[in-house]
Amino acid sequence: MLEVNHRGISIAEAAERTGVSVHTLRYYERAGLVVTTVDRTAGGRRRYQQLDLDWIRICTRFRATGMPIRTIRQYAELVRAGRGNEKDRLELLESHRSDVLTQLAELQESLELIDHKIDVYRGRLEAGDADQLWAPRA
Repeated sequence: MLEVNHRGISIAEAAERTGVSVHTLRYYERAGLVVTTVDRTAGGRRRYQQLDLDWIRICTRFRATGMPIRTIRQYAELVRAGRGNEKDRLELLESHRSDVLTQLAELQESLELIDHKIDVYRGRLEAGDADQLWAPRA
């Protein structure tokens, strides 16, 4: 991973490095998900620092786990507020972790069903009677 120099990087390069679109970067900033104020040039162009990129990666990982935007915003607000709310941050993360564990359990059940169906199809194809598998009648 390349480090950002002291002048920062453009929004296009930030998008490339974080794997999100320019539109998403702008949205994250407008939605209050970024914990710092993104630097701007005299002409108003955004200049992202390493901390911004690190935080955006955190946001994208949270989103990948299904964390709602409002929860990410709440977490970002707590971080921006500084010291003294660590217990609130922990509670927010523990709550979301519980949600993710529930999702993982549901996904594991779904994967087990898919694996079972794959085994059935392989077995029927090897036995030469795959045409006996259930199919809806017209």
